[in-house]
Amino acid sequence: MNVIVTGASKGIGKAIATKFAEAGNDLLICARNKEQLQNTRDEILAAHKGVNVYCMPADLSIKEEVSNFANWCLGYGVPSILVNNAGVYLPGNTMDEPDNHLEMMMNTNLYSAYYLTRKLLPAMIEVGRGHIFNICSIASLDAYKGGGGYSISKFAMNGFNKNLRHELKPHGIKVTAVYPGAVMTDSWGGFDNSNNRIMEANDIAALVFSASNLSIQAVVDEIKITPQLGEL
Repeated sequence: MNVIVTGASKGIGKAIATKFAEAGNDLLICARNKEQLQNTRDEILAAHKGVNVYCMPADLSIKEEVSNFANWCLGYGVPSILVNNAGVYLPGNTMDEPDNHLEMMMNTNLYSAYYLTRKLLPAMIEVGRGHIFNICSIASLDAYKGGGGYSISKFAMNGFNKNLRHELKPHGIKVTAVYPGAVMTDSWGGFDNSNNRIMEANDIAALVFSASNLSIQAVVDEIKITPQLGEL
């Protein structure tokens, strides 16, 4: 089956794409950085013979590029799984962060998923199946220091997910929100995780993959996962 993963060149997106490739699924992946995206494709193909990995560089903060990516994906058939993972984190506080921070994060963290999903849904509804995973964040549920516009954009993503889940119930399409806490990705820069204080991207990938393999009458509405010792 075809699995679409956005923001797939690194971190959680790369881990999820790799996990689905391990099970023999074909991948349609995108990211802004062409070189990193192609490297991810090559790594997956080298490790998992027999799968197809198609990649298209795209900046999903731009509506036109979202549309182009969606049409490109549909050229390979109706997707079985869509993972809306593209995102950006710019630290700051609501009262003093730069004026454009919220707009930048809303475009990437919310509108990329909103417009991509809307373009793919007619085909998915027609066949009456599919599973959409929206990678929200623990920041979708609670405010925190330095969250600012990021938390606002992720709260919006959570609202999008909830409405999507409600609307797609009668169409046979599952919708799952994923709320990861601290995960060792580029957002954490040079953080020393030698004591395993925060989670690995593979932890998130394992849960997403598991949730995708339930019977047709069951859906995991929400996945919340945090470090064993709690958030930092």
